[in-house]
Amino acid sequence: MSLEIRNGVTLHIERLGETGSPVVMLHGLFVGSMASWYFTAAPALAKKHRVLLFDLRGHGKSERAPSGYDVPTMTADLEAVAGEFSADDKLTLVGHSYGAVIALSYAMLHPQRVQKLVIVDAPLPVSRLEELNTFTGKNPSEMLAALPADLATTLSQKGRQARRLAEALRFLATETTLLADLRHAEDIEDGALAALTCSTFCIYGSRSSCLPVGERLAKKIPNARLKIIDGGHFLPAEAPTALAHAIAEAVDG
Repeated sequence: MSLEIRNGVTLHIERLGETGSPVVMLHGLFVGSMASWYFTAAPALAKKHRVLLFDLRGHGKSERAPSGYDVPTMTADLEAVAGEFSADDKLTLVGHSYGAVIALSYAMLHPQRVQKLVIVDAPLPVSRLEELNTFTGKNPSEMLAALPADLATTLSQKGRQARRLAEALRFLATETTLLADLRHAEDIEDGALAALTCSTFCIYGSRSSCLPVGERLAKKIPNARLKIIDGGHFLPAEAPTALAHAIAEAVDG
């Protein structure tokens, strides 16, 4: 475990693998952390790649920042983290949900740096994400209860970990600009999507409210591919094995 200051905030960063091209993985908001990847897709990828994971600001063991949850600021966080790789290294970015939106934003800003982009159930625009309502106007216990049944049951059985998560949810929902930043997040125009040149793989849940977004991305991004797997929006928790296989296929296929 390493706590390092990047873009003015202390981030929890983990590195796996010693050789191969770099892969940077970003998790989703609220119930997500680098553990979403550390215990699922990352170990297999690390056999062939240098894999970098980090807790987004306000999540996991990273700093509980009161602000900076907008796409431009969090894209700058990613830029600061990925900056440890050589300019000659072409990155593969893997992101789930809001993490995928950040990865997409980075790829549009730095097309020369990104070789592959793996988008897992990205919501566009974020402000229309139905699952966002799960965290609006509710207390932490209600937030946990409103999650998909399997995920909520798993979290509720973890005792101290569940209590820590409930406290983290309370902080993010009541003491940060996160919800306001999400509500004001803008869509990405079709022209910007059409300008993407990296190989793009879109992985979406069959029961996710975001599936139409995946269909749009596959249509607008040149040479993008869409893979649909059984599950909802929270694929790293709902379908970890299927998702890990799909990500490995996207990265190394």
